[in-house]
Amino acid sequence: MGKERIAIYAGTFDPITDGHLDIVTRGAQLFDRLIVAVSENPRKGPLFHVDERVELVQRVIGHLDNVSVISFHKLLVDLAIEQNASTIIKGIRAVSDFEYELQLALTNRRLAPEVDTVYLLPSEEHTFISSSVIKEVAAYGGDVSSMVPAAVLTALQKKFEKESPY
Repeated sequence: MGKERIAIYAGTFDPITDGHLDIVTRGAQLFDRLIVAVSENPRKGPLFHVDERVELVQRVIGHLDNVSVISFHKLLVDLAIEQNASTIIKGIRAVSDFEYELQLALTNRRLAPEVDTVYLLPSEEHTFISSSVIKEVAAYGGDVSSMVPAAVLTALQKKFEKESPY
């Protein structure tokens, strides 16, 4: 038996969407172990605290035996090396995503040539979904139930009952 194939799928996941879940599910099929790494990244001004985001991700991926969730606040390639991951998974929705992600992948390759980046396209029905759009629509009371897991919908409803970011 060869070396365990470990991949990391990192993001802010603020909140996790059906598009993210699609990438997680397919990543879990491609690798022996998948680590979903939730970035603290306070510069993005997240709606949910990192602990809330980790909990939401755990709730929606609980059915996947080979997937775990952690939070991080460091360079992604450093995390990959620390976790013995040989691959970083990135979801790409559009050409604009690719341009940015290509820069990151080339930088990561320079920093850690032993870590590869693999791009996965979301299923067609999830291509337009982004966490930013989800938050905007939900903040104004729009129906995002077809774009996020049920646990995320409930968390968004509770969050916007308490506070409005707009």
